[in-house]
Amino acid sequence: MRCATAAVAIAFTVLAIAAASTGATAAGRGKPRAPASRGVYIVTVKPSAVGVDSRAYYISILAAVVGSKEKAEEALIYSYTTALTGFAAKLTPAQLAVLRKHPDVLQAMPDVKYSLHDHDNLN
Repeated sequence: MRCATAAVAIAFTVLAIAAASTGATAAGRGKPRAPASRGVYIVTVKPSAVGVDSRAYYISILAAVVGSKEKAEEALIYSYTTALTGFAAKLTPAQLAVLRKHPDVLQAMPDVKYSLHDHDNLN
């Protein structure tokens, strides 16, 4: 019961931060960084089959995009297993385009850094 409650609390926190971040961007504050030639992306995927190692599942999705298991392991930055099913990976724009077409990928968004301090408005 405690694990389920903690998971729900974490998921709610992630959603609340995402909603607040979207509002800040829409208002002209918290401007997201422009993606570089190789950026970090948060990728949400469909849940793996029961009993399948989540990291191996993420590597298999990435390997289909980057060309090999070794390159996939280099690109994988973090595996999410509690609040969402997915991973963070360092990808080029071309790799991102291919990844977004993968049947198990639900969403791939840039890992955007927001700050509470607004450099454009020092009032």
